[in-house]
Amino acid sequence: MAKILTKETLLKSINRINKIIVPVIVISQFAGTSLWFAGNAVISDLSLTFNLPESALGHITSAVQFGFILGTFFFAIFTISDRYSPSKVFFICAICGALTNLGVFLSGEYFSIISFRALTGVFLAGIYPVGMKIASDYHEKGLGKTMGFLVGALVLGTAFPHLLKNFTGLFPWEVVIMGTSIISCLGGFIILFFVTDGPYRKKSAGFDFKAIFKVFQNSEFRGAAFGYFGHMWELYAFWAFVPIMLISYQSNHPGLTLPVSFWAFIIIGVGSISCAIGGYISNKLGSKPVAFYSLLCSGICCLLSPLIFDWAVFPFIIFLILWGLSVVSDSPQFSTLVAGSAPKSFTGTALTIVNSIGFIITIFSIQLLNYLFLHTDVQYIFLALLPGPIFGLVALKIQE
Repeated sequence: MAKILTKETLLKSINRINKIIVPVIVISQFAGTSLWFAGNAVISDLSLTFNLPESALGHITSAVQFGFILGTFFFAIFTISDRYSPSKVFFICAICGALTNLGVFLSGEYFSIISFRALTGVFLAGIYPVGMKIASDYHEKGLGKTMGFLVGALVLGTAFPHLLKNFTGLFPWEVVIMGTSIISCLGGFIILFFVTDGPYRKKSAGFDFKAIFKVFQNSEFRGAAFGYFGHMWELYAFWAFVPIMLISYQSNHPGLTLPVSFWAFIIIGVGSISCAIGGYISNKLGSKPVAFYSLLCSGICCLLSPLIFDWAVFPFIIFLILWGLSVVSDSPQFSTLVAGSAPKSFTGTALTIVNSIGFIITIFSIQLLNYLFLHTDVQYIFLALLPGPIFGLVALKIQE
């Protein structure tokens, strides 16, 4: 009886800690990931200042993704977040990412801008997946809800530079870059001072190159990972080209003036709400149904996308908001499925390698949209995102 009471007391203590720790991780995740689209938010200013080519948006976005891929491969191969304190890893990467984000100030040419954005992506690999690793170390059950809040923080962090740009329109573009760097540093210090290693953390025995291959031997893991890959084909390409959608719609409707940065923030940022709601639903229905129906809805949006440029402004904006809601609400549930099906000692590695492969895929979809944007009518280019949701839906169905 005493043993049972002791265990119950321990679980209650962990739950009390979780109520404090989870919001702290969410705030820090938001702060760190605000670096992600800082370059995108000020792309028009960068283009004017540095005389960048028309294709700069796709290349600058892909540079961050490429850096993230390199970073996640490094973290995965050397099992960094499983071997070392994830909180300290997060802190170091938040500070370094902030510094490389400021590197744009030193840039005098296109190549240096691309290089600094890629370096920022490298350090984001120690923020986003490591934040999820920290959260998983505090949960034995109910991870889906927490993942919903964590990915919601990523979404808000991604959208935040657009909001900064909207409210700093009268100020130089440097305000957005400097503001996101300061916020990232604050997020790193918050994690360092207030978040210790979780009670369910299982430290890796050491370097294991085979860890990457071991996690893919599990059929449940493969189904979750492949579903995530299909989701990633769509997600970042959609986010990167939301401003292009708005600008193109505005150009097709003379006399209409849209506050592009504001609506880009709303359309991207609203996904944080669906991530949180999906997390609560997953606690009752499971993560797989939430992931499946979210992916189905965003796939339908891809299919209907050629029609929306002829709609009135109100249904056009509502449609993009619905797309923004559905395009990311499956992400935390895929991460939950990945974390739940991986060996506990390799959770961080599993999350990191799946993120890494997923972001490799985003480079291809972003560059494809970039090419189509330059050579095709913009209203048809988003059909190219449809194969992603289809592939993800099939992967989830095959797993059943």
